[in-house]
Amino acid sequence: MKKESTPASTRRTFVKTAAASAFGFQFVPSHVWGANSRVHFGAIGSGGKGKADIGGSVKAGMTCAALVDIVDAEKFSQAGASGSAKSRLKSITEAREKFPDAKFYTDYREMISDMGDKIDAVTISTPDHHHFHAALQAMRAGKHVYCQKPLTHSIWEARILTQVARETGVKTQMGNQAHANSHMRRVVELVQAGILGKVSEVHAWTNRPIWPQGFSSAPEKEEVPLGLDWEQWIGPAEWVDYSPRIAPFAWRGWWNFGTGALGDMACHIMDMPYWALDLGSPTSLKAKQEGNSDLSAPINSTIEYDFADKGIKLHWYDGQIGAKFDAENWRLIPGEFNRPNEKILEGADYRKYGSVIIGERGKLFFDRFKDTWMVKPSSSLDGMEFPEPSIPRARDNDNYKEWLDAIDGKVERGQSDFDYAGPFSETVLLGCLAQRTAGKKIEWDAEQMKVKNHPELDALIRREYRDGWEVEV
Repeated sequence: MKKESTPASTRRTFVKTAAASAFGFQFVPSHVWGANSRVHFGAIGSGGKGKADIGGSVKAGMTCAALVDIVDAEKFSQAGASGSAKSRLKSITEAREKFPDAKFYTDYREMISDMGDKIDAVTISTPDHHHFHAALQAMRAGKHVYCQKPLTHSIWEARILTQVARETGVKTQMGNQAHANSHMRRVVELVQAGILGKVSEVHAWTNRPIWPQGFSSAPEKEEVPLGLDWEQWIGPAEWVDYSPRIAPFAWRGWWNFGTGALGDMACHIMDMPYWALDLGSPTSLKAKQEGNSDLSAPINSTIEYDFADKGIKLHWYDGQIGAKFDAENWRLIPGEFNRPNEKILEGADYRKYGSVIIGERGKLFFDRFKDTWMVKPSSSLDGMEFPEPSIPRARDNDNYKEWLDAIDGKVERGQSDFDYAGPFSETVLLGCLAQRTAGKKIEWDAEQMKVKNHPELDALIRREYRDGWEVEV
């Protein structure tokens, strides 16, 4: 793959100039909160997950004042979109129709610069490789930020966004929606109160990827459809020629743009144990996987995180054993769910749960969607003195409402703000680093943000950006 940029238009030159102060880390003071009668936001990404984030924010009580997407739906429809592209097109078209007064942009840098005090906040529902730049510029412009998971594409980016959120004081939230569920918060309280005694192990699993992973060569170049801004879609990442086998959906399997099944799902499934056990950063980790390459995340992987200072090991399982990548049809042929063994599960249906915490008193099985968590043996609860609730509950179990309540000063913070989500994302992304190292054990120095035994991995901790997208710190 070549690292290149297509010629910049006059508009792009303006945008790069306007965004320079944000990417150069010069603080831009925010306007006075409350200048708008309601919180007005710009939606960065209106198709796919963007539809849910726009809808959730509006339902919470916010006003959508701007829409950003790399697809101009009116032009793109003329190209005869099909499959996932057609579904995305429908979402984008619906957003334009539902919010006719919202100003439309294809470049979020231009939107943030142009809208100024007309917006108070942004939602970020883009592929992973855009999260950092969009969130950074928005926070430096004094905008509150709701960003989809994982928070960033790289470990360094997560560390920087955590710092900038603290510096600016804006209200932030990562889109691991189940974090707002009261049953999760109750289980966190119970684990912290000692319901399991001393914890030694955590196991967490998912059957994803359900999108293509395991490829070792890029698909053939195709003509960019009318109305699709491919230059902007690539953004800060290394250049790759357009193919519908990259966007709008299959990008998750590309290391260049996504973070695979681990990045997509661990911010959901590992959330409760990470929170309950206050795990922080692992001291070491190691992965074994099948089907990975320099281009693609693996078809399946099993990762052992060692939190030696806590005396806890976390085991992550993703994908399907025996699954194959079908290059001709650019899809995965399914295999058998990669999951913990029966000694761990003890008859529990792995399809009904996503994680289990193992302590000296028993095991707790948990799923983020349900309040049907289970402790085995149930006798371990005998005589347990259950604590009073200590974690603030989100209004209506809704993380969009919790974010808005933080903006309005009704609560101090959203529980999955960047102060929590940044370190959590670092831990998740360390697993991606392990997946890319052919089974090497990684010894992690969190303070220095270095792999102590493999300095050659530094380039994966902080990636290079294309011309015009550089960040100076």
